[in-house]
Amino acid sequence: MTNENIHYIELDGKQIILIGTAHVSPKSVDDVKEVIQAEHPDTVCIELCESRYQNISDNDRWKNTNITKIIKDGQALLLLVNLILSSYQKRLAQQFNIKPGQEMLQGIASAKEVGAELCLADRDIQTTMMRLWRSIGLWGKMKLFFQLIISMFIDEEISEQEMEKMKSGDMLSSALEDLAQSFPHIKSILIDERDQYLAQKIKETAGDKVVAVLGAGHIPGIKKELAQEHDMAKLSLVPPPSKVTKTVAWAIPVLILALIISTFSVDKAAGIDQMAAWIIWNGSLSALGALLAFAHPFAILTAFVVSPISSLNPLLAAGWFAGLTEAIIRKPKVEDFENIAEDINSVRGFWNNKVTHILLVVALANVGSSLGAMFGGIEVVRHFINTFV
Repeated sequence: MTNENIHYIELDGKQIILIGTAHVSPKSVDDVKEVIQAEHPDTVCIELCESRYQNISDNDRWKNTNITKIIKDGQALLLLVNLILSSYQKRLAQQFNIKPGQEMLQGIASAKEVGAELCLADRDIQTTMMRLWRSIGLWGKMKLFFQLIISMFIDEEISEQEMEKMKSGDMLSSALEDLAQSFPHIKSILIDERDQYLAQKIKETAGDKVVAVLGAGHIPGIKKELAQEHDMAKLSLVPPPSKVTKTVAWAIPVLILALIISTFSVDKAAGIDQMAAWIIWNGSLSALGALLAFAHPFAILTAFVVSPISSLNPLLAAGWFAGLTEAIIRKPKVEDFENIAEDINSVRGFWNNKVTHILLVVALANVGSSLGAMFGGIEVVRHFINTFV
């Protein structure tokens, strides 16, 4: 079969057929169906992990979601990022009247039709996101988050011709280059590491003939990585926060408290001004973040009260408490969970759905709290310098 998106590789007596797809292209669905029916492989590998497989195959998955537990476990922002990325893909898919991930669903269906084994070949999405999150620092997290939020307001139209060009790698490669300039770690973790993981999983899967359904952007990397051996345990490891990060996270609050106490011991009025600046900057900006998410007044008040305290404790976050307050007062209903897949297709849906709305409250209150801690800290230092110099 002659097709520039299909690649045949012979490796250690095994025939590997890579199908490069665009995740929202109707032509990709046809490619997957035709190749699997023509080749009758022993195994079909798809670019999904178990959780993403459940996401596209189980329409009732959200019914068992515990939003309170997600917030308490500190997973709210990661879930929100995943939903924003998913909404972007869904909006593109709607242009071509297909279901996002349809080429993966076709791979699953065609594997069953020809009696092939199914291999979920991708790394767990939570592992990937946590490795990314731990690598970019506070400023990187805020920058990435705001870029994702802005993307929600952009109604991007892509023609089918442009979609086919993406499959050739031109647009996709340039997009990755632009992204890598802003966030050097993103391409390494989202693309390069997963190329290694996918390549090793494809090599290790059973059978003499294997078909792999993959995003076009992964094809060049996987073809290169198939010739190498990779440590799957290492690629699956979520690194703990570095000792330096932990030390700095605790050192800054200790320094803030030390500066306030020192100033207070010399000039009580200046010390009171320091405390007021810390409280006002932290509380106001965290409350503003919650307000921008259209949080309930009590959730906004919670953000204001908690932020000056949580900013002095790296184990706490004002957004968690604001989000929990929002969840208690505006408790999501079953239909909110059922409608997530549809509601994330629009900005209005994100704000109106109680589940995603709570996630936005958590995220924006936390962002405000972080900015408040920065500006409040600057004011504390300024008062200290004015007192002792």
